[in-house]
Amino acid sequence: MNRFLQFLRDELTPFPGRMNVTLRCVASAAIVIVISMTLQVPFLALSILVTFFATQSNVVLTRITGILFLAGATLALSSSILLLKFTFDYPLLRIVFASLIFFFCVYGMRVFQLGIVFFIGAIVIIYVQSFVDVTPNAEALIRAILWVWVSVCYPIALTLIINTLLLPAEPRQQLRQMLVSKLMVVQARLGALLGSASASGSITARDVEGTTTALQKLLRFTAMRGRRDDIAEARDLATVTTVSNLYVAASNLQQTSFVPGMLEGRVRSLQKACGALAGAIGRDEPFSIAEERRDPAVGSTSGAGSPWALVAMNRAFLELDAFTVAQGDAMHKPPKQPLLAPDAFNNPVYGEFALKTLLAVLVCYLFYNSADWQGAHTVMLTCLIVAQPSLGASSRRSLLRFWGAAIGSLLALFEIVFILPRIDGIAALIVNVLPVLFIGAWVASGSERISYAGVQIWFTFSLAFLEQFAPTFDLTEIRDRMVGIFLGIVVATFVQMSLWPEGEAALLRRRLSASLVSTARLLLSLGHPKVVEDSPDSGKQRMAAWAALDDCESMLLRVALEPTWREGEEERVTLRANSVLVAARELLLAADALRSAFDVAGGRMSTLLSDAARDFASNAGSAIMAYATGLKEPTPCARPPRLTAPKAYLVGGGLEEGAVGSVVELSAEVHRVLQAVSSLPEWVGEAGSRAPGLPANVRAQ
Repeated sequence: MNRFLQFLRDELTPFPGRMNVTLRCVASAAIVIVISMTLQVPFLALSILVTFFATQSNVVLTRITGILFLAGATLALSSSILLLKFTFDYPLLRIVFASLIFFFCVYGMRVFQLGIVFFIGAIVIIYVQSFVDVTPNAEALIRAILWVWVSVCYPIALTLIINTLLLPAEPRQQLRQMLVSKLMVVQARLGALLGSASASGSITARDVEGTTTALQKLLRFTAMRGRRDDIAEARDLATVTTVSNLYVAASNLQQTSFVPGMLEGRVRSLQKACGALAGAIGRDEPFSIAEERRDPAVGSTSGAGSPWALVAMNRAFLELDAFTVAQGDAMHKPPKQPLLAPDAFNNPVYGEFALKTLLAVLVCYLFYNSADWQGAHTVMLTCLIVAQPSLGASSRRSLLRFWGAAIGSLLALFEIVFILPRIDGIAALIVNVLPVLFIGAWVASGSERISYAGVQIWFTFSLAFLEQFAPTFDLTEIRDRMVGIFLGIVVATFVQMSLWPEGEAALLRRRLSASLVSTARLLLSLGHPKVVEDSPDSGKQRMAAWAALDDCESMLLRVALEPTWREGEEERVTLRANSVLVAARELLLAADALRSAFDVAGGRMSTLLSDAARDFASNAGSAIMAYATGLKEPTPCARPPRLTAPKAYLVGGGLEEGAVGSVVELSAEVHRVLQAVSSLPEWVGEAGSRAPGLPANVRAQ
């Protein structure tokens, strides 16, 4: 129970930008309600659902999603009308052709980057079939389909206008705000060293991972927004890399082992540089440390007497300043993702996914018509909505759909019984609906772990409470829809578990292995100096490694929810994968710390100590590489590496004056790497769940 309450607390806590998204969503939905009620535009619940999907965290995503929804709905409804033109009087032929179109739409969801268009097509095809069964008149059927098009398109246009004019969330502005906020955290950590400020708490590996991933996403959205030249985009990339490096270094600052009197000038200079960088970001100007060069503590690569984390911060500022001078000639853009999956026509997983989704829908369609239970039409839609590339993702979508629909139904029941008899106008209706609308929008603007529940809360509520233009007191519709959702989840889960179960446990091991390989390469480059000269920028390597770990964490959450016929299998896989993920985070931080500590102490160590440090880094990298290789095998065979600290670190001779403290710090970072390596769990003998040959390209849902 405590874990559940902590989960709710974490997911419902405000974060920068959440209120902005919520208000834009509420404003769009409220205006849609007034327009649809006034002009009696049908399918109001569908119109509000579209506003929820179209309203995204920033203008770029909102426009892309809105345009794709418009294109997908137009193409899908046009195809449906064309299909009905030739098959309206031939039910069997209609079902066969509708099934074929549905199959190709679900297949396209997996292989195309713009899978949302195909998702909308599949939804429309199924939705139209429920119309045909209750509308024997062809003209009335076509009119209903055209009204669906109106109900989808006008809310999208309205949402785009509102998101452009009212509280627009520009991705570049969000990026700048986040960069400045992280620089403030770094300044606070530096101030705590001087005793002038209290640190708000330690920066954990998960904080570093989340920050790095969020900055990368906002940087990508900023580039998609356009309006900037290549030099400006390269400068944004250099700034994001610098702030990420500063944040990583700040997470490794030792607050208790610092002597303020010795390095007060360097710390104050770094604080001043953080403020200058924050000001440059706020003014959207290039950063330069020319003014700070008057202080010998900044602009110098010397690290004598400095903790390695401070030297790493100083180096990050110098690299950004050097980039500003060079105008970004060495920067490059990441490669674009292909529109079509490389294995779209030779990977059987995509066809199997489409086939089992179609089978589940047809089973529910047979039940729906045999029972003549029109209120349970949600049984077919549920089979498609919960269809995800893996069992874990499907289970999470099923849970969110069920509990979101349950909460929405209870809220609708309360409104119908206690509030609806007292409503006498559109103003009173809006006042009573706004709190529920705000709750749904707040949940929907959260992380992917709860966002879909918010959509379901409002959609189910509006179906029961707002679908009619007059007060409704029919409570059986609420019951029927919940039964349809429950039966759809049961059928879809059974089919997906029985036919070609598609788990992500094996894919998770391969992703974890890849992230460990990235860390191993950082250590190997430290052990082989020639590699450093030929390798890409280490800051970019770290950002890519943190992004990979974030993907692994998202996948681990899905694997933990995978249903299986084998008792206890998912618990064992989840426990081991979580241990590897925790160790991988600490290893990445420790590898970066060891690299910086070696840079500080390397110039004042004897050849014996320097060679011992490089040998240890090389051995550690090789050991982690071997562990990663065993982890990605079809039947894993990964055993914890056995490393020992080099004895040369225990020798006090052969050091220059003032180098003892630096070598002590280097020795501490060596033991930190040893501890992180020893925490890697043994993973031998279990292949885990079946996974596709290559990662699935799912862009919709």
